[in-house]
Amino acid sequence: MLPWKRRKTLAATYEPPVGAEEIIALFSRTTLHHQAALLRLISRNLILQTKEGPLMGIDFDFDVDKAVIVGKPVDDDDILDDSA
Repeated sequence: MLPWKRRKTLAATYEPPVGAEEIIALFSRTTLHHQAALLRLISRNLILQTKEGPLMGIDFDFDVDKAVIVGKPVDDDDILDDSA
């Protein structure tokens, strides 16, 4: 190593990326309500291709109904009515 080159140091808060096993173990401990919340976050980066055209994931509302997560399209009118 050259004497004038600094050695890179890692931040004290650095943690190496987790493996697939850890992600699966964490996901298996989540409830449907946790999973619906994660789906709401993921849906911001989601486009669904349909026969009618692409649908943005952000345009859906994800809720838990009994033992499944249901995604329903959100109407723009409903959003405006709620904020008034």
